[in-house]
Amino acid sequence: MKPELNMPTFGSYALLLALVLSAYNLLAGAIALRQIATRSRGRFAPERLAETARRAGIACFAAVTCAAFALVWAAFTNDFSVAYILHHSNRALPWPYKFAALWSGQEGSLLLWAWLLAGYGFVVRIRHKVDVKLSAYASTILAGIQVFFLLVVNFAAPPFALVQGTVPHDGFGLNPLLQYPEMVIHPPMLYLGYVGFSVPFAFALGALMMRYPGEKWISITRRWTMVGWLFLTCGIFLGAHWAYQVLGWGGYWGWDPVENASLMPWIAGTAFLHSVMMQEKRGMMKKWNVWLIFSAFLLAILGDMLTRSGLVSSVHAFAQSSIGNWFWPFLVICIGVCLFTYFLNRDHLKSDHKLEALVSRESSFLFNNVVLMAACFTVLWGTLFPVLSEFVQGNKVTVSAPFYDRVAVPIGVFLLFLTGVGPLLAWRSTSMRSIRKNLIAPSIAALLTGIVVIAIGVRPWSIFTSTPGPFYAWMTFVLAAFVTTAIGSEFLRGARVIQRHTGKNFFASIVHLTRRNTRRYGGYLVHFGVVVIFIGLAGSAFNRSVEKTLDFHQSMTVGPYRLECLDYSEDTNPNYDSEYALLNVYRDGKYVTQLDPAKRFYQASQQTSTIVAERSTPEWDLYVVYAGQDPQTGQPIIRAHLNPLVMWIWVGVIIVVFGTLVALVPNMQAGGGGARANEKRPEERELVAAGKSGS
Repeated sequence: MKPELNMPTFGSYALLLALVLSAYNLLAGAIALRQIATRSRGRFAPERLAETARRAGIACFAAVTCAAFALVWAAFTNDFSVAYILHHSNRALPWPYKFAALWSGQEGSLLLWAWLLAGYGFVVRIRHKVDVKLSAYASTILAGIQVFFLLVVNFAAPPFALVQGTVPHDGFGLNPLLQYPEMVIHPPMLYLGYVGFSVPFAFALGALMMRYPGEKWISITRRWTMVGWLFLTCGIFLGAHWAYQVLGWGGYWGWDPVENASLMPWIAGTAFLHSVMMQEKRGMMKKWNVWLIFSAFLLAILGDMLTRSGLVSSVHAFAQSSIGNWFWPFLVICIGVCLFTYFLNRDHLKSDHKLEALVSRESSFLFNNVVLMAACFTVLWGTLFPVLSEFVQGNKVTVSAPFYDRVAVPIGVFLLFLTGVGPLLAWRSTSMRSIRKNLIAPSIAALLTGIVVIAIGVRPWSIFTSTPGPFYAWMTFVLAAFVTTAIGSEFLRGARVIQRHTGKNFFASIVHLTRRNTRRYGGYLVHFGVVVIFIGLAGSAFNRSVEKTLDFHQSMTVGPYRLECLDYSEDTNPNYDSEYALLNVYRDGKYVTQLDPAKRFYQASQQTSTIVAERSTPEWDLYVVYAGQDPQTGQPIIRAHLNPLVMWIWVGVIIVVFGTLVALVPNMQAGGGGARANEKRPEERELVAAGKSGS
């Protein structure tokens, strides 16, 4: 009698099939491209061979999807015969977290990576007619990356490995730190960003291999990079919000190695999205752009390896394993291919123009790139320093947050300055008259803001003491006013032109202006969102915290708030037990709200987690943690933080996401199409004459 085909077996066979299909996509695609490049004919026509390779890549996505479905099915049906499900789920686990079990462990997260990569490849292959030959190169390169990850999930970290011996009735449960609503969307967003950089990498490498004429590949690559960058941005800040809400330490970014691993490709992608305009407009910085997109992908792979290899210690990392032995050779091969292709074709990347003036849009992009990559190198050095020190000295020397702060904070402030100045400069050269005209309003706004901020108590002369935080905060507020005014001036100037020629109201004119050049004005919205984020980050210079044991009806004070303890209680449900405090919050003697910070104990995993209670306002966050009981007195310990301006970080992220989505939308056709689409528009001529045509 034939054995019954169960879901774990189905998933395993699906992964093996996906590996075969992906390997065929790689080999057949490479052979076809070689035949086309050398104009030779084999047994099969190269066009037909390339088409079969493309279809194999499409089928690979279907196979990996089946495997991912099989693992999720095993989680929802409590199939604890699968070792992965046994270790990352249990019967009482709520259904959203059963779904999140797909990426909660080493094997499942690698399967998710392979599935997302297959999904991106699927989109590339069904859109191959955008540029058939370039898409064929990109598809083949993506297949090579896919083969590696499918080899890993088939042989190094199989997600469908079975439990040996008796199958337990219940699982060990999901890590308590992951049982938070944002963790259902944070890892997929982060992985969509990480994996998303594979597509622009494949197009850039393919374009260099085939010595692609013109700049069309840049336009394709830029859009794919924006998509990956957008997902990675969401993933990073969702992770920051998770750390703020779950870890209970009062912060949102601790320069943890895994946090840094996500930041580095984000910085490289940000640099590429800025400098790519140099290549489109002026045919400059071609070598920079190729290496920036190569770096974004390579740093994403490095981050994936650091998360899994156990080389660095992190609350975010997976358990130590030998998986790094697979990633190191792959990373070396990728670097080798990039170097070989670059040196073979570097003469194809000569710039069409040279930098003509120091004060120009080109120079601002150059400075922006240099500063961003300096920041990226700083983060990379600090992250790898423990590994390097252990290799050289035999003992691991860790790098703490103050090291990053001393370097990253000044760099961030300077980048904020460039954010405001860059868009005000013209291409090729900017006259002093234009500089004075464009900088008057932003400079006045910055000066007035600096005076007001000093008047309300911020002391910038702290730079001469051991606590420079207030100085950098003051600089941030001043530059935020400068950049916001500069961005507002751009919208105001353009909207007035539209309003004068169309008769629309001011708001409708701004919408019309933005739709005319979504990339430019969407970029301005992103810059404004970054300004708002910087304002939120600057508030950390003024954080306050108090810790105290509180018995019934005792109180504590932090800033203007008084917290009075009403009660301590316990609760239980099938998934966890909890103990929590009930605290009344008063401000200036008036009742404000009630907070209930808690600690949870999860039965399945025998682990605890912290549940933060928070009151968030635009001015500050009151952030309260139940830190357990004093071992000497048995009284509960309450830790209260007052964190200014944190809300603005999350508001800024929303603006950044909105601005990026605007920039991805195609420009509105002039005049709404038809005959008017080709007419010359007076408002366009006026904007061009003013030196404000689209960037």
